[in-house]
Amino acid sequence: MITATMVVATIPVTDLERAKAFYGETLGLTFLWETPVGVRYRCGTASEISVFKRPPVETEHTLAHFEVGNIEAVVQDLGARGVEFLDYAEGPLTTTGHIAQLGPARAAWFRDPDGNILGLRQG
Repeated sequence: MITATMVVATIPVTDLERAKAFYGETLGLTFLWETPVGVRYRCGTASEISVFKRPPVETEHTLAHFEVGNIEAVVQDLGARGVEFLDYAEGPLTTTGHIAQLGPARAAWFRDPDGNILGLRQG
């Protein structure tokens, strides 16, 4: 059995400087520390994200999502900061105003500069 104090999402990036600008400035996450190959950010009160340098990889799924209290406000704020949201018109997901209804929850997705899919979730 694993006994952990937290789980940290780790996200591969090819350019740490570009990732620092996106995660720190665009998303507004709190910088914690940096090594030559990675940067750690705090998200909220008890979560962290680690971005680490590696050659390009392709992912087709959400690597991490942020639990938010007001998804419309966060989508609007990030859109104003230049974040482009993924919209879906076919299949099991459809978005309206960049937001999909998932049972009682709602969600939205966007990509970081390396193409990694990140999400927002309220519910």
